[in-house]
Amino acid sequence: MMPDRPAYTPHEQLVAPGRARPELWRLIAGLIAIGVIVMAANMVLYGAVNTLASPEWAAGFTSGTTPDGLLVLLGSFGFVIVGVGVAACLFQHRAPLGILGPPRLALRQFWQVFRLLLVLGVLLLILPPYDMGAPLKENLPPGRWLLLLPLSILALLIQTGAEEILFRGYVQQALAARFRSALIWMVLPSVLFALGHYLPQEAGGNALPIALWSGVFGILMADITARAGTLGPAIALHLFNNMIALLIVSLPDSLSGLSLYLLPYSMADTEHLRAWLAVDFATMFVTWLLARLALRR
Repeated sequence: MMPDRPAYTPHEQLVAPGRARPELWRLIAGLIAIGVIVMAANMVLYGAVNTLASPEWAAGFTSGTTPDGLLVLLGSFGFVIVGVGVAACLFQHRAPLGILGPPRLALRQFWQVFRLLLVLGVLLLILPPYDMGAPLKENLPPGRWLLLLPLSILALLIQTGAEEILFRGYVQQALAARFRSALIWMVLPSVLFALGHYLPQEAGGNALPIALWSGVFGILMADITARAGTLGPAIALHLFNNMIALLIVSLPDSLSGLSLYLLPYSMADTEHLRAWLAVDFATMFVTWLLARLALRR
């Protein structure tokens, strides 16, 4: 079974190792195993935090509103990477590193895309408008923000890498090994990704648009992964997106502990946030197109 489109031929090097064992029960069993591993590891982590840390530190960790709390919270996504590795070995009998694609190629493609996105990021920062509809609030002092920046990027790399390894790696590749149609292996993981970002209690009336944004983002990441034949470009795109949202300007509700600035409105503020969601949609497509351009160079 070959990909539906010639542009997706590189995807075959990611999918081929799973074709010997394409049964859906293996994917489902693997997802259950990943869930059990992540839940068990998080129970131990949260238990340790609640036992050893002060109530204030524990609250900052749970909400991600303090620098050290958010660093630990983002680092805990490493449990997902471990879970995927175990599931790949047990149920697909494949090397966990193979989910990334050829390591050298993945790293090269990551840098090809990421450096171009950094140029875009600089342009976005120096061009107007200089706020997001309202004056920004300083969150971390610039000196402390710079001091934390290497650790912040590493923690974000763990978090974004884990999500890509799970959704565009494990789930997408297992579905592509079983089904020929890209409508299945591109859309279904993206729907799961969107459901994971549906937060009605926090986002209120913005919950559905945010989930829709996440679903479209997932489809674009699936597309760029299939074109590249590695997870490198998708991780680069995801990392760049989360650097802007969590390290430069973040919402004050949660996951704001490492950002330089805070928005003066919350995730549930439909008047302000929805206008910027449209800008986010446009930016998302631009970054995807830049990634495709970078892969052609």
